[in-house]
Amino acid sequence: MILVTGATVGIGRRVVRLLRQQQKSVRSFVRLTSHYSELEHRDSDIFIGDLRREQDIQKACQGVKYIISAHGSGNDALSLDYRANIELIDQGKLQGVEHFVFISVLGAERGCEDTPVFKAKLAVERYLQSSGLNYTILRPSGLASNLIPLAEQFQETGLYLLIGESKNRTSIVSTDDLARIVVDSLTLPDARNQILPVGGPEILLREDIPKIFSRIFKKEPIIINVPLFAVDSFRGALGLFNSSAQTTLGTFRTLLAHEFFCTSEEIANLERIYNFQLETLEKFLYRYLAI
Repeated sequence: MILVTGATVGIGRRVVRLLRQQQKSVRSFVRLTSHYSELEHRDSDIFIGDLRREQDIQKACQGVKYIISAHGSGNDALSLDYRANIELIDQGKLQGVEHFVFISVLGAERGCEDTPVFKAKLAVERYLQSSGLNYTILRPSGLASNLIPLAEQFQETGLYLLIGESKNRTSIVSTDDLARIVVDSLTLPDARNQILPVGGPEILLREDIPKIFSRIFKKEPIIINVPLFAVDSFRGALGLFNSSAQTTLGTFRTLLAHEFFCTSEEIANLERIYNFQLETLEKFLYRYLAI
């Protein structure tokens, strides 16, 4: 049995879909209020619980051989990114789990003081490494699926909002490729006890993204470049009324202010380990937008 957290959205949903296509036994950890009908349709075992409750994690982990931590944190990095993952690791040890796959974030090791998610992810990485469990830690860059709403908006308006430095480099990973890497990490010997940066096959400038949209939709982009200090001003004002939203905006600012990309050597190593060619952002968008 494979336990997957964050099973109803993004990476987690794709991971469950892929595991069930391979006829693997999957337990999907979901919230009562989430939409999990697709998972039921795919005959995944559904565990309804709250990752903030240790007793729910303990019950969900009973009888599992593998754990895939794919959940996000929203505005609660301490409870979900940190405490929930620590408890999953502890329960994995008690259950004799054979392999633990943890989805971290590219740049977690940089120690970004203004980003609770990065700090929590790094602490979990270190705890997992010292736990005695077999593990794979994946550090993905930006996900291609996050750009679909922007692409759809561009299709309608031709507008693209670019905040911060347009020359910053990034390597957007196909969300489906990441799901495949997560699943294959459970069994590939070369992925065992490794920390692997995960990006797409191209190093893009942030200004390249509207150019890709332009090629796809055959429409000249209208780029609105907002300076980073505008985010700082807005964040400072927001902190007077909503400290939680201010913290979230701090993570957003970190992502805008820094470069997050994988080197060509890191990508070559990834393709060697997992034995497939990674998909470009443009091909991913063509598939999902059915153009």
